[in-house]
Amino acid sequence: MKKKAIFITIEGLEGSGKSSVIKFLHKFLRLKKFSVKIYREPGSTRIGEKIRNILLDKKNKELSRHTELLLYLAARTQLIEERLRRDFSKYDFIICDRFFDSTLAYQGFALGLGQIAEKGVKMFSLGIEPEITFFLDTQVKVGLKRLKNKDRIESRPLSFHNKLRGGFLRLAKKYPKRIKVIDASGSLDKIYNQIQGSIVKKFF
Repeated sequence: MKKKAIFITIEGLEGSGKSSVIKFLHKFLRLKKFSVKIYREPGSTRIGEKIRNILLDKKNKELSRHTELLLYLAARTQLIEERLRRDFSKYDFIICDRFFDSTLAYQGFALGLGQIAEKGVKMFSLGIEPEITFFLDTQVKVGLKRLKNKDRIESRPLSFHNKLRGGFLRLAKKYPKRIKVIDASGSLDKIYNQIQGSIVKKFF
């Protein structure tokens, strides 16, 4: 499959500021006269949004970790087949709020599914991989304090979120050319400058 769009993914802990970064990046690229499309995971399709509701609903306490993994993979393949494959030929940049690194970190590392998650990601990402991924790194407790109405994932114990951060940092160490760690503890301007600098250096 020939791709035109540059695929950027934004990853981070809960409350790390992904939404603000995506808005900045969208504005920055549009000012450069590029066409940009934004998606979120899980979601961005009718089926994906239904899956998202199941995954984040605090009432679904009986949802097993294996089922959780499968649902995330299902939402991703739906997004790829319904939207991404089409839009790679229509836009200059595609930005996605989370992608397969979240599966590796959340279900692979934090929930202990390891190789099962890795194999699932390899099979069901259908050959799609980001050109660059920004991981917004912040202290776990700082991020969680920013949240108001916590969903099923956000409500998990502190130990889960600590494992999650460790998982993302391990991924960044494993894939340093693709994953850029951004210190999200500073001011928004400082965060934006780090991201803008990486984009300019890599693509302009």
